[in-house]
Amino acid sequence: MATTSPTSERALTPSPLPAGEGKRRGGRLKLGAGQQLKGGPYTYAALIIVGLGSILPLYWTLVAASHDQQRVLDSPPPLVPGGRLWSNLQSAWEQAHLGKAIVNTAVVASCITAATLFFCTLAGYAFAKMKFRGRGFLMTAVIATLTIPPQLSVVPLFMMMSNIGWGGKLESVIFPTLVGAFGVFFMRQYLSEALPYELVEAAKVDGARNFRIVWSIVLPVARPAMMVLGMLTFVQAWNDFFWPFLALNQDNPTVQVALGQLSASYTPDQSIVMAGALISTLPLLLVFVIFGKQIVGGIMSGAVKG
Repeated sequence: MATTSPTSERALTPSPLPAGEGKRRGGRLKLGAGQQLKGGPYTYAALIIVGLGSILPLYWTLVAASHDQQRVLDSPPPLVPGGRLWSNLQSAWEQAHLGKAIVNTAVVASCITAATLFFCTLAGYAFAKMKFRGRGFLMTAVIATLTIPPQLSVVPLFMMMSNIGWGGKLESVIFPTLVGAFGVFFMRQYLSEALPYELVEAAKVDGARNFRIVWSIVLPVARPAMMVLGMLTFVQAWNDFFWPFLALNQDNPTVQVALGQLSASYTPDQSIVMAGALISTLPLLLVFVIFGKQIVGGIMSGAVKG
């Protein structure tokens, strides 16, 4: 029986690469298993510039909200926060009734996000994996609605909401946006690639009905895309101004409507307006702090293929 000497074993065993280094072959850098690229000074400089550019608007809002009107309009403007932040926040909270506006906006954004995830996931699964007559035509019609400007539907939609008695109520903002063409298209494209036909067929062979398949197979597979779609939908619903401004009134506003009323006076106090904008931004930041890890984890799990 042939034996292998220790010397030949060492010769056959590839030597590990030093940490952080790769092999250059043909002018290309090839990394070993488990190794990562290290960023150079230009990478860090670009990241710093992008980070500062992203945080600058929020910082300026904080600075402007902590000074008075005259100091905000001075040239050069202030670059560090002042001492009027708390008083400006109180004034904005009382003048714009931001307490009720934040509650209304949270209800609207949560309902729209939940309904969008539910309906768009079901529709995306149907268009991606179910065979029925007219599937291609219906999907084309859904995509075609993205080309229609939303301003064209404002007048008939406003008349419809008034006729059914929803004028000035939150229902008039929630129900027209329960499902969107972008969400349907987004979920359809994701499930077309991420959900194998074999899983669906195996579940049908085992006797599972469609809703059982959706609950046990489709939802776990669609979780990364649902996290991304939910984040985009919630932010869009929270920041929506045009339709809520037309559909709601001063007694029942959302955050953006309340801020619009706060700045609608002849000579608005910019420091008070900035304080209100800062208050309206804090709930979104809180959502990202609480659910940021789950959102990023969902994105990364969708990017990794088994």
